[in-house]
Amino acid sequence: MIRLVIPAEPAVDAAPAAEARAPARQQLRIGTLDNSKSNADHLLGDLVRRLSAQMPVQSVVQTRKPGAALSAREDVLDTLATEADCVITAMAD
Repeated sequence: MIRLVIPAEPAVDAAPAAEARAPARQQLRIGTLDNSKSNADHLLGDLVRRLSAQMPVQSVVQTRKPGAALSAREDVLDTLATEADCVITAMAD
């Protein structure tokens, strides 16, 4: 099963010209899905640290599959879909 989550685009309000030139950066909610292979957690952690250094991050939701060959549980996917703006998954050895 593949699930693609596309958040709704925020409504555009009429803003003063100064605000329109310099929009505020929204804080990103990052989700991670570790496939349980060795070092995937280290790779995901490094990616989150690098992203956090480049942009404002509001929260990080870290999840883990029970095994590399198994699908993520439905409740895990639901959590990621509701609590993250983007999800990074990794497998590593």
